[in-house]
Amino acid sequence: MAATTLRELNGFGETPATLADATLILVDYQNTYTRGVMELQGWSEALESAAALLARAREAGTPVIHVVHDGGEGTPYDIRAEIGQIHPSVAPVDGESVVVKQAPNSFHGTDLEQKVVAAGRENVIIAGFMTHMCVTFTTEGAFLRGYAPTVVADACATRPLPSANGDVSAQQVHSSALATIGDLYGVVVAKGSDLK
Repeated sequence: MAATTLRELNGFGETPATLADATLILVDYQNTYTRGVMELQGWSEALESAAALLARAREAGTPVIHVVHDGGEGTPYDIRAEIGQIHPSVAPVDGESVVVKQAPNSFHGTDLEQKVVAAGRENVIIAGFMTHMCVTFTTEGAFLRGYAPTVVADACATRPLPSANGDVSAQQVHSSALATIGDLYGVVVAKGSDLK
């Protein structure tokens, strides 16, 4: 029996957003994910894809919102230190908003929704670190607020995780998170270059 998604059962669309009709939300592209205890598998390739996507979005005039996680001083997410700052390859430029969050859902306790409303677009394109955590829960947050999310798979990355059934590889965690998103919360595209 072929797999059926909740999106199909509910009649939700499967057409990805375009750069011309969406707001781009870049989640947690922080230096902490490129080294040390929080280093993600595949982060370099994901950042390359994100940088290319960001360049295309800027060229298309797409509103861009950057999100960073602030875990406080002395943590791997200390935005006052170099470790917690946005990686230079996708750093904000003048006119691009930055939202500081403290929960996996970037909408929780922040002004992200106000910034998305101000951009005036129903579609959001989401990419970032980590696939199974802040990307998934930010996409859920967007969906529950009535937005139509599209997630860019090759611009996301994560890490291996322990589980009750043994260790789960980073690729398995990544794929499972994207399957969860694609089941209900949004359209998943394999590559940023797939977006028009």
